[in-house]
Amino acid sequence: MFGKAERLVAWRYLRPTRGEGFISFVAAFALIGIALGVGTLIVVLAVMNGFRAELLGRILGFNGHATVVAGPEGLSDWPRLLERLQTAPGVVQAMPYVEGQVLVSANGVASGAILRGVRPADLERRGIFRDNVPAGSLRELERSGNAMIGSRMAQRMGLTLGSSISLISPKGAVTAFGTVPRIKTFRVAAIFEVGMYNYDNGFVFVPLADAQAYFQLGDRVNAIEILTGDAEAIDRFVPELLARIGGAGRLVTWQQLNANFFSALEVERNVMFLILTLIILVAAFNIITGLTMLVRSKGRDIAILRTMGATRAAVTRIFILSGATIGVVGTALGFVLGLAFSLNIDAIRRFLENLTGFELWNAEIRFLSQLPAKVETGDVVNVVLMGLLLSLLATIYPAWRAARLDPVEALRNE
Repeated sequence: MFGKAERLVAWRYLRPTRGEGFISFVAAFALIGIALGVGTLIVVLAVMNGFRAELLGRILGFNGHATVVAGPEGLSDWPRLLERLQTAPGVVQAMPYVEGQVLVSANGVASGAILRGVRPADLERRGIFRDNVPAGSLRELERSGNAMIGSRMAQRMGLTLGSSISLISPKGAVTAFGTVPRIKTFRVAAIFEVGMYNYDNGFVFVPLADAQAYFQLGDRVNAIEILTGDAEAIDRFVPELLARIGGAGRLVTWQQLNANFFSALEVERNVMFLILTLIILVAAFNIITGLTMLVRSKGRDIAILRTMGATRAAVTRIFILSGATIGVVGTALGFVLGLAFSLNIDAIRRFLENLTGFELWNAEIRFLSQLPAKVETGDVVNVVLMGLLLSLLATIYPAWRAARLDPVEALRNE
């Protein structure tokens, strides 16, 4: 597409010469702008994808893909319902549990939490629990009176294995002197850490029988959690699940529970993409400015090339190649920088924290313990193509102006 002579002239025009320092500065500024825009966009999209993937994985790993919930009376015939759900197409696991709000008190510190009564065997089949118990064991929940708490709660309340916690339920027994809260003491037998602050700080797990007795449910449970083979396609399994549930309870999917949260993430991702695209767009305008100035300064050279037989198309290709080179180099540099930062984002964050002494990532505010990043090939390809396309479009007008230059007028003005 580009002849040898055209490549040679285009390359000579890219090199700074005496009297054209400002033009070279504008070209360098455009190259840096494109590199920063492409690199920043890749990093931001990777972090947004990482946020969604981490939050989705932890939320669904902790809470399941769909839940059968009942009223205060609970599910009486839950073993039979559990068997029907486990045999439904697409269902990987179904887990019964009892859940309620309590006040946790220990070492003079008290805070609200969610108490969940479960069967230890069910938790062991969930990777998010099986692989994230740094202290104790899930097997300890087979013993009555034992409890498993999150690492953030243990740290905040000064708890270790063997410590005692008191659980206080506001729904107590009614006496002649008023309502007396139910209080029961449990021993900390395990500590989990799933990496999401809300869960590590606000959940307590106890044996299913203990929770049933604590909330006075008898042999009933108040929810059954369902895991399917594909969380993103949960709507495909809903009709069959509803048919098997009948009137025993109400089915709630993860999309219904977290619709606003994930919609907000998607909107934020799209807005950030549009905002950061403006960086690349500004850099592309700098290419237009630089090439336009180059055309004006090279009017005599263009006239000589035309008189030597160069066609308008050849002149157009020379300046397109000059501008496109800036865009390609800037995009390639941004691609390398963006990938390097994305793949090492958390290590860079820790380095900056150690260097400055400031906490740049507060888990209490941002839900996750680490700064996540997930590089999607499609996003990177789209960003690179956009950088190349904007750079190429920016060269069209200056190249057209150069091709339209009249050699006679150019030489006469010289």
